[in-house]
Amino acid sequence: MAIRGMVFDLDDTLYDCTGSLVEASRRRASEAMVAAGLPLTTAQADELQKELAESKGPYFLVFDEIARRYGMDREFIEKAYRAYNSDEVSDIRPFDDTIPALREMRTEGVRSFLMTTGIYDRQARKVELLGLAPHFDDVLINDMERGSLMVECFRHLMDKYRLRPDQVAVVGDRAQAELRTAKELGMTTFQMMHGRFRNYPPRDDKERPDYKINRLFQIPTLLRLANMGKGPDNLRILAVGGGTGLPIVLQGCKTYSHNLTAVVTVTDSGRSSGTLREEFGILPPGDARNCLVALSETEEQERDLYELFQYRFSKGTYKGMSLGNLLIAAMAEKTGSFEQAIKKLSRLLNIRGKVLPSTLTDTHICAELEDGSEVEGEVNVRGLNKPPIKRVFLKPENAEPTEEALAEIERADIIVLGPGSLFTSVITNLLVKDVTRAIVRSDAIKIYICNVVTQPGQTDNFSAADHVRQVIRYLGEGVLDYVLINHSAPRAGVLKRYEEEGAKLATVTDELYRLGVKVLQSDLVEDIDVTRVLWEKQDLLRHHPDKLADSICRVYSRLPLITA
Repeated sequence: MAIRGMVFDLDDTLYDCTGSLVEASRRRASEAMVAAGLPLTTAQADELQKELAESKGPYFLVFDEIARRYGMDREFIEKAYRAYNSDEVSDIRPFDDTIPALREMRTEGVRSFLMTTGIYDRQARKVELLGLAPHFDDVLINDMERGSLMVECFRHLMDKYRLRPDQVAVVGDRAQAELRTAKELGMTTFQMMHGRFRNYPPRDDKERPDYKINRLFQIPTLLRLANMGKGPDNLRILAVGGGTGLPIVLQGCKTYSHNLTAVVTVTDSGRSSGTLREEFGILPPGDARNCLVALSETEEQERDLYELFQYRFSKGTYKGMSLGNLLIAAMAEKTGSFEQAIKKLSRLLNIRGKVLPSTLTDTHICAELEDGSEVEGEVNVRGLNKPPIKRVFLKPENAEPTEEALAEIERADIIVLGPGSLFTSVITNLLVKDVTRAIVRSDAIKIYICNVVTQPGQTDNFSAADHVRQVIRYLGEGVLDYVLINHSAPRAGVLKRYEEEGAKLATVTDELYRLGVKVLQSDLVEDIDVTRVLWEKQDLLRHHPDKLADSICRVYSRLPLITA
């Protein structure tokens, strides 16, 4: 049954409560406690609150614990709670995508309801300041001091609008509150991974959401896919590439599919991967390593794994060596094969998806240059200060594909090529001939993600059309369905950093529209000022994982792309 109604929580779901209100509430509580006799400064009381909340979890009774430690009475606790829950609310605004997402759901025929529980006047003031009421079919503010149980609020909305539980989805940030109640009623649940409750572990299946989302713009896409019968358990997305681009696709697509497959290049010959390849006789593990991390279960786990797997020794015999690469090398030696090593680590890391090398043949990418000379090995193919690349090929050329990769290509609903280094991350996989034949035969929608900027040594002065033309050259005419291109211009300061290295924007020209591929443009660039997991050695402009994955799935589900 299609979802016909969405119930939204307010705090940390539709606006940043933790960032804009929680800190102010803590300050008020600290001032009240100090005034009531707490033998600390306001700053010390503030730090104590944060320490207890972070170490004990968001449901811990912080003020009760402070009172216990310092021998304070019940009146002290009540003063702290009154200050914390004061009606004082200001300087709040919805997330940038809140109102556009609500508007889009309305155009899709889905009713939207706002249901928030708390001190009535405080919650009503928030709704007023945020200007959200006009975008909902109904707004229900449940007074926590004398209102109804949450389950009764849900039932009231369903009865009023004649909806069954299987026709309703609930969006919130608290697994133990609104999401648990919704799931017990048989509703679909979306957990907003923002704020204090984002990493709070579920106690049982009732607190395990059906979807985890980072942005509200993901909801219309997920609803459309679900109504097409392509929920996360049966949508199959296969991404082809390597380097910096492939893990970004996987990281974003985890929201939409539990059946992700990475077909990854194994021609790297540089740094840690190159050393292990030469000394241990294994395929280069670096690109596979990044994909394993990207497919790990949670963002917190992903970041911890990233820091561990990407750690490079700073001295001694292993100086410059990646710990993740060493782990893969050790597992390959233990299991007897690179392929089995990746599968074993996939099970140990409990990833949702597969990481498959495009070939198990020990092969190198080579390039014929415009002056007729040839270079061998990825390091040299992407090297600077050489003539332009005329064509690329493998040595030996008869690299055998992995049977599992061919099978997953055949089963895929969506095949994504790129983003990433055009020749050494994307096209190198297409040089494995049977991989290309399988993609050609596949019924999947095939999408190429064009790089935002050119890459010195590989695509100097390339336009977007030049990128697409090379993909068509190695994939074949009439195979690629779409090219997805970023349309938002990065800031001038960011571009200047690239231009200093010889890189430029991959510009969109009229020629692009004459290549027989549907051209789609969307806002795909990530804010370079935001701290994030890096799949490369330096902090460079890249695609935003959530924006990119949502655009890919919008193409498949025939939803309009987000352009602002």
